[in-house]
Amino acid sequence: MAVNPIYHQTKDRLMDEMSLITSAKKDPERFGPLYTKYHDQIFRYIYQRMDDQELAFDVTSQVFIKAMNNLHKYEYRGVPFSSWLYRIAKSELYQAFRDRKARKTVNVENMHIFEMIEEFEEDNSSENKAKLISCLSKLNENDLQILEMRYFERRSYKEIGEILEITENNAKVRSFRALDKMKKLFVK
Repeated sequence: MAVNPIYHQTKDRLMDEMSLITSAKKDPERFGPLYTKYHDQIFRYIYQRMDDQELAFDVTSQVFIKAMNNLHKYEYRGVPFSSWLYRIAKSELYQAFRDRKARKTVNVENMHIFEMIEEFEEDNSSENKAKLISCLSKLNENDLQILEMRYFERRSYKEIGEILEITENNAKVRSFRALDKMKKLFVK
């Protein structure tokens, strides 16, 4: 599986990012570069899960307000700052679902569906694509979230673990189990 450069950074980039964070911790008015760097990414994450653009903008705003207000609590753990933002976004999404009874959706792109079908060693027919989409809708939210991060967002196990606040190894195990459930549903 290819690595997505949007989510994966070099050590130099991580250190540059740390200097932005340190600067923003000292002066909240310097949070702007972090906001600019991650706003679109966080917005897409939220919008793909709720399919309501206005609400997605509101939730995204809440994520960055919380991040800025709690930046003093941020600790570097060897992964991009975005992992911390995604944890906040996940929490805000769940709050929005509870508060507004928003509907959770999954935005699926053809390219990613075909990669999952390849994992099952099946042909990439439109019938299999439809079957896979149907199987995705039958998964519980935790399994779906793991598969989204691993196959649609192309996140490393380390990042998935950081976002979900679990170990990297646990992220691997959960990903394997979720994929196994998908395979069983797919074969039925």
